[in-house]
Amino acid sequence: MQKITPCLWFDNQAEQAARFYTGIFKDGRITETSYYTDAGKEVHGQQEGRVLTVAFELNGQPFTALNGGPQFKFNEALSLQVPCDTQEEIDYYWDKLGNGGDPAAQMCGWLKDKYGVSWQIFPQEITQMLRDPDREKAGRAMTAMMGMKKMDLAALRKAYNG
Repeated sequence: MQKITPCLWFDNQAEQAARFYTGIFKDGRITETSYYTDAGKEVHGQQEGRVLTVAFELNGQPFTALNGGPQFKFNEALSLQVPCDTQEEIDYYWDKLGNGGDPAAQMCGWLKDKYGVSWQIFPQEITQMLRDPDREKAGRAMTAMMGMKKMDLAALRKAYNG
């Protein structure tokens, strides 16, 4: 049983965001939707029948999207990582998740989607490169990565190998 489920706080776009994300990930799916009731209206201030939460899964990882109001915004202090095996995967997730997002927030495989959620789209291979005990090889990979927005696996491999 999953013990930790990230909850993403949206102003009023929880359902839209969940549909957006589940439409990108092949095995993404919405599992449940709950709605505000009149109970607690003096606290939450939401109209009865409006979407409260949307439970969804991406690659088997459960998430909850909450329509909590405008009080809180996403920032880069938390990001969702998508390790990729191929350049095609990197390109796919980069293009889909970045569509409508903030181009100024793109660097080193990071992007911000149209809802303000930060994602890291990276080749899984970069983790081994950066951990290499040969610090020259690791340094070349790091230098190459720092100059990229979207990760280029071939360029990372070339830099790593010298």
